[in-house]
Amino acid sequence: MARREGKDKAERRYLATPGVLIVNNPLDIVQIDHTKADVTAVDPVTRRPLGRPTLTVAIDVNTRMVLGFHLSLEPPSLLAVALCLTHAVMDKSHWLAARGIGTDWPARGIPSAIYVDNGAEFHARAFERACSEYQIDLQHRPPATPRYGGHIERLIGTMMGAIHLLPGSHFSNIFERGDLDSEAEAVMTLRELETWLALEITGSYHARVHSALETTPAAAWAARTNEVRVQIPADLRQFLVDFLPSEQRVLQRDGLHLFHIRYWADELRWLMGRESRKFTLKYDPRDLSRIFVLTENGIIEARPADLTRPAITLWEHRAARRALREAGRRSVDEELIFRTIEAQRDVVDSAERQTKAIRRHQARRAHLAPLPMIDVTPDIAAPEALPAPEGEGSAFTGFAPTAGSPIPGPRPPWRSWKR
Repeated sequence: MARREGKDKAERRYLATPGVLIVNNPLDIVQIDHTKADVTAVDPVTRRPLGRPTLTVAIDVNTRMVLGFHLSLEPPSLLAVALCLTHAVMDKSHWLAARGIGTDWPARGIPSAIYVDNGAEFHARAFERACSEYQIDLQHRPPATPRYGGHIERLIGTMMGAIHLLPGSHFSNIFERGDLDSEAEAVMTLRELETWLALEITGSYHARVHSALETTPAAAWAARTNEVRVQIPADLRQFLVDFLPSEQRVLQRDGLHLFHIRYWADELRWLMGRESRKFTLKYDPRDLSRIFVLTENGIIEARPADLTRPAITLWEHRAARRALREAGRRSVDEELIFRTIEAQRDVVDSAERQTKAIRRHQARRAHLAPLPMIDVTPDIAAPEALPAPEGEGSAFTGFAPTAGSPIPGPRPPWRSWKR
């Protein structure tokens, strides 16, 4: 059988898989995975196709409740995982209200264990360290053994089956696809797809009887969470920061240097006399106008020392570096990087006939979704203040969005870094 049909098919048919995965309580095991959604998203202004978004989703194995998701035009990444996890642990009432969704989504809380595949983002030191700090048992399933992630894969299959009913959907089967031009049929923006998915999850999937549960996921969650303590992060903003990508840098006399940008904060003065001045810096790839410095006493938010610098994305920074290398420029500094990005933005803005790649580039710029400057505890912010921006990264959290450019006003206080 293995020689004739392949090892994977032979194992699925003959390999002993004793019992099933026994999970006693909600949040004992959560599975997370990514998939390329079978639908094309369009630009919110021009309605031209941008491409197929990536869906990152988390499921509670015990109740089959979807804990959270993130939808983005970018490939799988640590940022997508961080945003999905933050969405999973938070109270979603304001997030739903901001999108005009009247259904309930009670699932939330920090999982005891997370099961993932062997993607690079799941092996990132920042992800492993954050899981350890929140006492989350991180488990990677063995390579080429899809049976270890069956719950999340079945959920993704269910979601994609529903998506196939949407205009602009893609079919892998040539007979199902026929003469359908998916991009020509596409009509939904990323934000609209996000809202549709939330409605599909809360109004349909959670309300259907699951064969393994013999009840609905929503009913299972309601009954079983009465018997366990659901833990919510004390500081949701800090939770997200802890799961963001990170780099190690030494504090120099003129500040911290990351991505050829010099960052500074007044609080850094007090760290100059330390014997060890090497710090972990957290950053959001969608907005390099701020970084987060982890210290023993809390998180310090640092801005570019030159406050006239516009907000840029990591993708713009990499494109500028690539263009400079191709032009033979070996020596690169902050000024040159920003001049190159400004020139590239001018080229994109003046393009008369935009390609899909350029439209995706503009979507990244137009819809920067940086970390909020305000206290982001969900039940503090008013629902009407919470609509997320259209486009890239719109499945953020329930936090009030901020503009892509540096925000005026005083820097928020140095907050306690609770564990």
